[in-house]
Amino acid sequence: GVLACIDAVKPAYDAAMAAGKAVGIGVALKNSGLGNGFLEIGRAVIHYNADDTIEVRHCWTEMGQGVHTVALQVASEELGVDPERIRVIVDTTRELGAGQTTGSRGTLMAAGSVKAACEAAIAGGTQIGIDYEGEYRVDWTNSLEENAPDPILHSAFGYAAQVVIADRKTGEIEKVIAAHDVGRAMNPTLCRGQVEGAVHMGLGYALTEEFPTDELGRPTNMTLRSLGILRAKDMPDVETILIEVPQPRSPYGVKGVGEIGLVPTAGAVAGAMKMVDGTWRTRLPIRVHQPLGFSS
Repeated sequence: GVLACIDAVKPAYDAAMAAGKAVGIGVALKNSGLGNGFLEIGRAVIHYNADDTIEVRHCWTEMGQGVHTVALQVASEELGVDPERIRVIVDTTRELGAGQTTGSRGTLMAAGSVKAACEAAIAGGTQIGIDYEGEYRVDWTNSLEENAPDPILHSAFGYAAQVVIADRKTGEIEKVIAAHDVGRAMNPTLCRGQVEGAVHMGLGYALTEEFPTDELGRPTNMTLRSLGILRAKDMPDVETILIEVPQPRSPYGVKGVGEIGLVPTAGAVAGAMKMVDGTWRTRLPIRVHQPLGFSS
């Protein structure tokens, strides 16, 4: 996955270098799930109603990342029904035992559990009024205490390579190219949106955002407006490239893309800024050392 990401951004990197731009590249990996020997379980329920609708009940928090959409897509695919018939519900009436929506594992665990519930429904004859429960578990990771010779620490790893292109004189960032190995893009539009949003966060993290505190550790910056968060008008062009190298043990081959989007960004920015003036920045935000200007 990582080599495929690097290969995907290489043409843009080479072209920018040939054009005399300041160019930086960052490469990253990010695990999906808790791993380290922890047993991870996700459960979901399929329920057929008398009005011809189908409920998909799961227990993952929808915070804008699209886990409801993934659950709907899986149910529609596995049951062979029109998505208009499906209602996705976060079931708070029972303990489905999934744990936290964290660790870039929502898509992986939700897809696996909904798929299992669909298989249970089909095996049970898809009867009205019956709760068909499915379970997906990750029970093959190793803890460090096991001293396994070739340990599997997490259920999946996502990979990314990002190239930042800047003006060599002013340091203004002109474009970001982000290639991400997502295993399989369950919903390409959501995947691209996730990456683009993460690049926005990564650029702010690298260049402008700051949360200073006083000598007692109390924040001295108390408003969102003054934290240096980048506005939409300050964003450069972002080109997202989705790479699909499936994870064999994941449902549909998916890997998490929730957090990895901003991991390589700051390193790529620092590399580009070094080409501007020869200085490696070792603290963030980069403007603390030299106000090269993001778009100023």
